[in-house]
Amino acid sequence: MKKIIVLALVLYFTNAQAKEIYATFTIHAKQGANLAFNYSGIIKELHVDIMSVVKKDDILATLASEDLVATNNASKVTLKYAILDHKRHQDLYQKNLIDKALLDKYAMAYEAIKAKIDVENAIYDKTILRAPFDGVITKRMIELGDVVSGQMIKTAFNLQSEHARILVVEFDQKYNSDVNIGDTFLYKVDGDDTQYEGEIYRIYPEANSDNRKIALQVIAKDLKVGLFGEGKIITSDDSNNSIKASQE
Repeated sequence: MKKIIVLALVLYFTNAQAKEIYATFTIHAKQGANLAFNYSGIIKELHVDIMSVVKKDDILATLASEDLVATNNASKVTLKYAILDHKRHQDLYQKNLIDKALLDKYAMAYEAIKAKIDVENAIYDKTILRAPFDGVITKRMIELGDVVSGQMIKTAFNLQSEHARILVVEFDQKYNSDVNIGDTFLYKVDGDDTQYEGEIYRIYPEANSDNRKIALQVIAKDLKVGLFGEGKIITSDDSNNSIKASQE
């Protein structure tokens, strides 16, 4: 009987220390990027559209690059003969038929054309726009035939993580010492009666001086980006994970 009473008292005082703190939030993609070409040219191919699911390094769009390909092919021919010239003059040098200066001249020509091809390949890569991470295309702002400029960057696609979401939650700064990493966040998205539950995993290191609120992050999944809602933070008595500790 005494054990039951003690347990009841422990639970009572534990619940008494916990608080429910009102908070609002907005939904963001865990990863998001505005993708653009870093080169000038004409859009030749579009491989994706709005709502296309892509994997990292998938090709999204390409620029017309026939001139670059032709230049690179010509350089490869030059490299082929530069290799032959260099090898031939190495044989002549080993037979003491030419001096080192002449051999170095052909060695330099060989190295120069190799470097030129490396530069051409790097430029060609800029005509291909790839996905930097797994995700879904949410906007497409280019069309076939559009001219893009490397000097005036124009966003081609918006890409965001397909499922992973982040709730950016705000609560009154007067509760700054009550909220800890690991606390539970119960919430509802505006227009949806479903109650969701998440865990606080990051607390911003400073308060917003404009609205006197502190922000934190909660991981979520499959919610629509841009929506907002409200909920309550269920605090715990874990001072080791307090905001002050998270700031350090």
